[in-house]
Amino acid sequence: MELKHINLTVDNIGETREFLQTYFDFTLKTEAGKNPEVLLGKDGFILTLMQGKDVSYPKTFHIGFPQKSKEDVDNIHTSLKVAGYKVPEPKVTPHGYTFYIKAPGNFMIEVLAFR
Repeated sequence: MELKHINLTVDNIGETREFLQTYFDFTLKTEAGKNPEVLLGKDGFILTLMQGKDVSYPKTFHIGFPQKSKEDVDNIHTSLKVAGYKVPEPKVTPHGYTFYIKAPGNFMIEVLAFR
């Protein structure tokens, strides 16, 4: 069984959508500006964004975008940094080469390449 759908409540649907489209190749499947908005990943993953107020996820909550290689992680990291996002340098952890970023919408994203 595969997990192929998640719903996130976010502070700003538009900013979150644009971030996910720009850096993680999601496509909008519903009309922009509606609540909710449905995004589709290249692998068929369905990500629904719902508008909320004062959104707060647990400290360790995050979603992950595994990459095929360390170079792919570095490319995303560089794109985010060039765009002005404050992102820590990727590092090697027990489960891979990774970095985290707080996305518009107030949730954490992990970008990683497994070792």
